[in-house]
Amino acid sequence: MESLNADSLPMGALLLVDSAPIIYVLEGNPRFADHFVPLFQRHDKGELLLAVTTITIAEVLAGPLKAGEELLARRYRTVLEAWQVVDLTSDIAESAARLRGQYGLKLPDAIQLASALAINAEGLITHDRDFAAVRGLRVLT
Repeated sequence: MESLNADSLPMGALLLVDSAPIIYVLEGNPRFADHFVPLFQRHDKGELLLAVTTITIAEVLAGPLKAGEELLARRYRTVLEAWQVVDLTSDIAESAARLRGQYGLKLPDAIQLASALAINAEGLITHDRDFAAVRGLRVLT
């Protein structure tokens, strides 16, 4: 794992973004949002491509939907679906099962990793320390 430095990412890089960084920025988390904002700013400038899994969409929408904020959930969904959405296929599921066994990841984390590998992402952006043992893909926190 390495510390995220959005400025050092190559122009046009495709990155899979885990749920927590998105939630931090959307909710303005006072402790963590500022760390991830430069990533989204580079995306807004067209310098980076971002992808999310359907698991991330579900996790990001859970808070607004639980609070009964349907309009906010729709806005979040619109933003996320403008990025590349990686659906859970049987190939990604099998890869996730292998990665779960190899690294001892929780199933949602294994799906995130398998999805990033499936789309040949430059890296996985996360705030989850469970990815510390992962090799073969840049994990940026």
